[in-house]
Amino acid sequence: MSSLDDAMKQLLSIEGATGAAIVDYSSGMALAQGGNPGFDLGVAAAGNSNVVSSKLRTMADLKLDSNIEDILITLGTQYHLINVLNSEGSKGLFVYLVLDRTYANLALARHKLSSISKGVSI
Repeated sequence: MSSLDDAMKQLLSIEGATGAAIVDYSSGMALAQGGNPGFDLGVAAAGNSNVVSSKLRTMADLKLDSNIEDILITLGTQYHLINVLNSEGSKGLFVYLVLDRTYANLALARHKLSSISKGVSI
């Protein structure tokens, strides 16, 4: 298991990464954050908590027995990746990664994000 600081360093080392946060989606609080994506990561963490919570409610309403792996939001110049953590030591958390579309390889970033996320625990 990696510490939150170690996880942040690994996340920000992904090619094209400009910001990252590890977030508690029930409170919207960023437990760790780093980088400089050009906007307030704390506000983004809180807002994306609503996205995750809404999707989880919708899945419950539909009686879907599955876990969210990730959510991709594509903007004109950025990718926003949300990786929901489902392991015992990280339940209730998600990793939020901001990528610059000019420099990022989306497939490789998703692969690395998934690998890093598996090691996150609090």
